[in-house]
Amino acid sequence: MDLVPLVDLKAQHAAVAGEVAVGWQEVLARTAFVGGPQVAAFEREYAGFSGVQQCIGVANGTDAIEVGLRGLGIGAGDECILPANTFIATAEAVRRAGARPVLVDCADDDSYLIDVDAVAAAVTPRTRAIIPVDLYGQAAPVEGLLPLAERIGAWVVEDAAQSQGARRHGVRAGALAHVAATSFYPGKNLGAYGDAGAVLTNSAEWAAQMRMIANHGSPRKYEHEVFGFNSRLDTLQAVVLSAKLRRLDGWNAARRTAADHYHQLLAGLDEVTCPQTLDGNEHVWHLYVVRVPDRDRVLKELQAAGIGAGIHYPAPIHLTEAFADLDYPAGAFPAAERMAGELLSLPLFPEITPQQQQRVVTELQSALS
Repeated sequence: MDLVPLVDLKAQHAAVAGEVAVGWQEVLARTAFVGGPQVAAFEREYAGFSGVQQCIGVANGTDAIEVGLRGLGIGAGDECILPANTFIATAEAVRRAGARPVLVDCADDDSYLIDVDAVAAAVTPRTRAIIPVDLYGQAAPVEGLLPLAERIGAWVVEDAAQSQGARRHGVRAGALAHVAATSFYPGKNLGAYGDAGAVLTNSAEWAAQMRMIANHGSPRKYEHEVFGFNSRLDTLQAVVLSAKLRRLDGWNAARRTAADHYHQLLAGLDEVTCPQTLDGNEHVWHLYVVRVPDRDRVLKELQAAGIGAGIHYPAPIHLTEAFADLDYPAGAFPAAERMAGELLSLPLFPEITPQQQQRVVTELQSALS
């Protein structure tokens, strides 16, 4: 049986293996394993790629959100509005910063993105941040949230962990809000060989504060101006990320081609609801997520047939045990809850072949019949 993985990192590594090996040898020769020149180089490169002035490399995407929030002065007693249908890390970072996550529903339009009207309805005098999530490879409608944030004296912090290279109305993800956070987890469009992340902003003042927070609150060794913690981008990971960044636009274009092919193959399957791209978005298809009936059974049949399908995500934040204390009842966010029971991620990566995609769709059709 030919297996079709959800993600194929081996093919991507093959494209950069030589460049990474040379870069790692340079790091080993210098023994600059923390804060080496490769980190500063990648920060400059990714800031330029994203269209912002400042990039602060950190240890992972969850830290990136926390560092961004704390750099804006958000903490105890504050509220941060975010979508219920996101990976739990978005809410974890809010709580780790000392603030309270306030959840809202996603739009009921198969883009799965945050409902701007729901955000406006959730504002309270304690709202200090709105955190739209760029989900599955496309940017959230951040422009609808910026005027609201300005009126209430809050900040917009873009969770751009799934949208490296995406654009909204011509602007890159990561440059849409006051601050953005991203993750370079290995399976992301721009993935490291381990955990890594970054915070993006146009403010040099905020960037200096965030860099201190991520380095034990220290602008210089043994000087500690603020309470911080240890979250630094590893030098070896910076080498990998620089090598991959040079290929990212090409890989994203291949993902779009594959997504278009899925659209065509799935057009005749009435049981399958394909994802929608929001007007103004250039999607980079971190995941290709459809909706199907009897999802759990269909997933099991696909996996038994060698198709590496997955679920992103099986439960909205308020229905996880970790955040039960937020006291949102089942039914509070109907769109997010319905989608959590129907969403199915199909294999998609830059090197996927039309033959592999045809096999995925053939097995999906068989599971649905």
